Amino acid sequence: MARASGSASALQRLLITLRPHRRLVWLAAACSVLNKLFDLAPPVLIGLAVDVVVQQDTSWLASLGFTTVPAQLTLLAALSFVIWSAESLFEYLFGVLWRNLAQTVQHELRLEAYGHLQRLQMAFFEAGSSGRLMTILGDDINQLERFLDHGANEILQLITTVLAVGGAMLVLSPTVAGAAFVPIPVILWGSLRFQRQLAPRYAEVREAAGDLASSLANNLGGMLTIKSYTAEAWEQARLTEQSQAYRQANSRAIRLSAAFIPLIRFAILFAFLAILVIGGLQAWRGAIAVGSYSFLVFITQRLLWPLTSLGRTLDDYQRAMASTSRVLDLLATPVAIPSGDTRLPRALVQGELRFEAVTFGYEGREPLLRGFDLTIPAGSTIGIVGATGSGKSTLVKLLLRLYSIQAGRILLDGLPIETLRLNDLRAAIGLVSQEVFLFHGTVAENIAYGSFDAPRAAVERAAALAEAAGFIEALPQRYDTVVGERGQRLSGGQRQRIALARAILKDPPVLILDEATAAVDNETEAAIQRSLERLTAERTTLVIAHRLSTVRHADSIVVLEQGRIVERGSHEQLIGAAGPYANLWRVQAGLRPEEAVQ
Repeated sequence: MARASGSASALQRLLITLRPHRRLVWLAAACSVLNKLFDLAPPVLIGLAVDVVVQQDTSWLASLGFTTVPAQLTLLAALSFVIWSAESLFEYLFGVLWRNLAQTVQHELRLEAYGHLQRLQMAFFEAGSSGRLMTILGDDINQLERFLDHGANEILQLITTVLAVGGAMLVLSPTVAGAAFVPIPVILWGSLRFQRQLAPRYAEVREAAGDLASSLANNLGGMLTIKSYTAEAWEQARLTEQSQAYRQANSRAIRLSAAFIPLIRFAILFAFLAILVIGGLQAWRGAIAVGSYSFLVFITQRLLWPLTSLGRTLDDYQRAMASTSRVLDLLATPVAIPSGDTRLPRALVQGELRFEAVTFGYEGREPLLRGFDLTIPAGSTIGIVGATGSGKSTLVKLLLRLYSIQAGRILLDGLPIETLRLNDLRAAIGLVSQEVFLFHGTVAENIAYGSFDAPRAAVERAAALAEAAGFIEALPQRYDTVVGERGQRLSGGQRQRIALARAILKDPPVLILDEATAAVDNETEAAIQRSLERLTAERTTLVIAHRLSTVRHADSIVVLEQGRIVERGSHEQLIGAAGPYANLWRVQAGLRPEEAVQ
């Protein structure tokens, strides 16, 4: 779907978004206009009926050849049937067409917005809130759907009414038409004034809704922390404050929008009284026919009373435009990490990695890496250790292109990773992190995540290699057991082994283990270590760890401090050097200083 620039108005941007569906828009609009034209026909029939009764054989219908009153009334009855049938038909058609358009646009916008979100860099998600994004993907898009479902039709029918009725009144009696149109400029002026004042108020409503949704999402995800710190009352008070802010933002908009209709009704009342008197006097004097006067009285109500709904229509319009702006602003967020064009067949990946003079810093912070160099031979296992904040996990994020480097380059098999297709790059890398994320689904579905076509036998083989088969077989439905949201029905060690099975099933040429054993007990760590010995064979492996026992058997170990490599070598070499690594080993092993080199 096409998108406009952020400087265009919300309506212009919406119309550009609707361009691929312009045929459907035109059909729906035509049905709305035709429905309203047939809806305006009954006052004409009433006027003709009065003309037949009063004028009889000299009525307007008599001039068409229907000389008797019964013939004229029969014709009117036939016309009434046709008009009512046509009105009902076009009402059905515009209802189906507008609703189908609304559902289609809702569906496409939601998918496009979500697809765009998946292309944005991790910094975007870390700077924002998931609750606000959920509000945009859910409530804001639904608000636009509701406007397309009803509001667009109401606006078109209102314009049709003004033009059709106004033209008919000018033909029958310019004086009466003038009286009828006196309040319309006042109504339009008031509507535009209300619209300008409502727009910022509804923008505040959408922002408050986003803040409230963000808090709810955070609290539901952090319920364990809330309960363990007995913070229920505090969170209830905080949510009450935010809900009250949302309520007050809505109240300010409601007070203004509710005042619109009563004011419009008074403007309409004066116009109606003027028409009643002026038109009556003209009919009394014979200036216009009685049937024409009857038509004018009835059609005036059809012209003016629909204007009372203008306030509600504008209210829906402003809500929809506020939501549209938020959705299209999200779609206008630039993709900071574009995909390269070079294909990288996974079967051909050797796995050599090189960091050459890489400089990187998170937004708003000092650079963490400055001229960083590191070469990892293909097929080797490299351990990366260091204190928290030394840059270990940052290397992983840069390798996966979750962030863009400021200087230098990173190469995979001699190819700069920014030139590679993102899907190919990430397909060549398997990641097992400390913070395992399991989706709400079965054990088998979580193991096969990313390898969706894998047969059950391959899933079970991967589980066995990850030493997860034992506990899986003990679950109520074995591999078909639902793990719950974020895998909350499983222990930390069980989740970790499922994540490891997922990586085994993916069988990537480059494997990254980011603190994969940091949150598990010794027995689970031993099981994972046995799995890793099989998993790391014949593939490039980066093992990031606080527990040095995890990297003890690596081909080489890199020690980081504040984004710099301060030591590199095998476990025995680094112990013998009696440097930072030896000190860490001594602390973790509980050795005395003189035993550090044992």
